[in-house]
Amino acid sequence: MSSVSIERHSEPGPAPDAGTDVPGRRGRKTRQTRQALADAALELVLERGPAAVTVEDVTERVDVSRRTFSRHFSSKEEAVLDCVRADCERINATLAARPAGEQPLTAYRAALRVWLADEDEPAWHRRPGMRELLRLVTMEPSLTAVHRRISVEAEETSIRIVAARLGVDPERDLRPSVAVGAGVAALLAAARAWVRDTGAAGLPELLERAFELLTAEPSAEDPPPHTGKKSTT
Repeated sequence: MSSVSIERHSEPGPAPDAGTDVPGRRGRKTRQTRQALADAALELVLERGPAAVTVEDVTERVDVSRRTFSRHFSSKEEAVLDCVRADCERINATLAARPAGEQPLTAYRAALRVWLADEDEPAWHRRPGMRELLRLVTMEPSLTAVHRRISVEAEETSIRIVAARLGVDPERDLRPSVAVGAGVAALLAAARAWVRDTGAAGLPELLERAFELLTAEPSAEDPPPHTGKKSTT
């Protein structure tokens, strides 16, 4: 596999205390180290494949110790998929900032649109290597498990955000879970189509189509589902 550089931007650190920049510098250094480890893990896995990459390979490329790696990640898979975790966090931050009057599914769709259009933090369709990474997630059990955990945690956060917007208890009211579940299903369906076919429409177009299908009613002119029975006419 060819080497791929995944470029992302670090978030600005907190303002330093008066008279000293030590806390600010320490925070920036920590974030930079985590970012470097995540980028190295992803680049190595795309170059060699997951089975051929060890944590030691990652730490050697960044020139840090195994102990430093363990302060940030529990496994190489977690480091490889840190970019997906960060994407989920950005989507949820945007969801939380949507106007209060928006319906939950509309707000979730709008949050995805903002994420896809962000030029400072490019989404999957504008980041080299992401299609290949998402394809690996479907084929490598170790990556699949970590991706599933990240996705579930992000979805639960989305549900809590929607519940807070509605002023309801998500344990008693189904609306937050249903709205978020529908939005996530649309995103996953669009992403699968995008990953499978390099000649397909772009991810934003596929996502719009997926959301349109959520509310589409079957047409009377649609062909009936195949039943396996031979026609008698």
